[in-house]
Amino acid sequence: MTLKLSKDLSDALHANGSNGLEVVDPDSNRIYFVVDAEIHRQAMEALRRQQDREAIARGIAEMEAGEGTSVDEAFEEIRANLNLPQRRQ
Repeated sequence: MTLKLSKDLSDALHANGSNGLEVVDPDSNRIYFVVDAEIHRQAMEALRRQQDREAIARGIAEMEAGEGTSVDEAFEEIRANLNLPQRRQ
């Protein structure tokens, strides 16, 4: 759903420039930020990249600590889940 800003909100947003606008929901007192869609997209992409880097770093640390599943074990599990013949030794 896309709503149009009221004239007051639009004026306040333009007056605040690229900093966005903090608004409060009077029913819940929750605070929201109104920002340009491109700024929001860039922020979400940066967050995703940071989360990806953290997940990769955790995986590397687990691997270096000898934790996790070996590649051979992972493939055996995949074959079993797909009812494929097991690899010959």
